[in-house]
Amino acid sequence: MRRSRLTGFVTSLLLAAGLGLTGAVSAQASSTAAAGGYVALGDSYSSGVGAGSYISSSGSCNRSTKAYPYLWNAAHSPSSFAFNACSGATTDDVLAGQLGSLNSSTSLVSITVGGNDAGFADVMTTCVTSSDSTCLSRIDTAKAYVANTLPGKLDTVYNAISAKAPSARVVVIGYPRFYLLGQSCLGLSEAKRSAINGAADYIDAAIKARATAHNFVFGDVRTTFSGHEICSGNSWLHSVNWLNIGESYHPTASGQSGGYLPVFDNAA
Repeated sequence: MRRSRLTGFVTSLLLAAGLGLTGAVSAQASSTAAAGGYVALGDSYSSGVGAGSYISSSGSCNRSTKAYPYLWNAAHSPSSFAFNACSGATTDDVLAGQLGSLNSSTSLVSITVGGNDAGFADVMTTCVTSSDSTCLSRIDTAKAYVANTLPGKLDTVYNAISAKAPSARVVVIGYPRFYLLGQSCLGLSEAKRSAINGAADYIDAAIKARATAHNFVFGDVRTTFSGHEICSGNSWLHSVNWLNIGESYHPTASGQSGGYLPVFDNAA
């Protein structure tokens, strides 16, 4: 609250100064990152599935010109840009086919990966087509994988990135919660929605822990997607899309530009 005009004036000055400093720091970081090459790795959340405007030469990887890596490249013009993220990619896929562009001059790397390892597509299919109890049981199985197996898979990928691009700033970005709870909304039950959101939190915590252990930066998109989940009335995520099932539960173009890009831009 503003208790006096003088207090308000001083507060405004301090806020303006803070914003100016933050902008300068962010601009400096982006300028530093753009001085070298940028390589975008990962799964469909980085390739841009759901955002449309797919690059024809990317084939089934469905890389979009509206995906956050493409948008960041267009805004900052790094010395080189390799858009290697691919729909459906697991940690093994990243290791096998996405790391070839990394080298000692790479200064920035982004990656989203882990959801497909944990069975993202099967979890959502089960929850859409089965009972609450079956859905929650499948989620528990996925969470057990995240707890016991995924950390080692992530470590292997992160070690490989560090080995190939030792000077790069690596930004590991997580996944959004899918649903705004407590709303009247057609589709899945509140129990399913709550459990799915809990699973997103669970995998994000696991990814953040391993990223931090490797001195990578973790980008949390749950903050930017807050208020834009499915059932919000202004969703940045597709619900079930029966005409294009592969786009289901992926960010829209607005989710890429408003949800993922600001988080990556701030961390880059």
